Amino acid sequence: MASRQKRGGSGLSWVAAAADTASWCLALSLVALLLVCSLGPAGEQQQQRGGAGVVRGAALSARPCEEIYVVADGETLHSISDKCGDPYILEQNPHVHDPDDVFPGLVIKITPSKPR
Repeated sequence: MASRQKRGGSGLSWVAAAADTASWCLALSLVALLLVCSLGPAGEQQQQRGGAGVVRGAALSARPCEEIYVVADGETLHSISDKCGDPYILEQNPHVHDPDDVFPGLVIKITPSKPR
């Protein structure tokens, strides 16, 4: 009876070690896949074709003022108005009820009057 318990106990520890190793391999593979997907040339090709991308830093202020504008992090209606030369942003966007309630990702209509 003691020999059965020894075999059963060592069998369970082997299964646990194999499951632990498999889970680590899976986790590392997932991290590697995420890195490859985020750093690959597909993102560059999408931006070259005019696809949507994340705009940060100096590129944020260099964005063009187009008729359909997506508010970025740190922007206000006042800063967009100054940047694009459109003092009537609030009147053209009835879905914006409060000029202080502007958030990143909000889509607004502007009529740019001066090029950046």
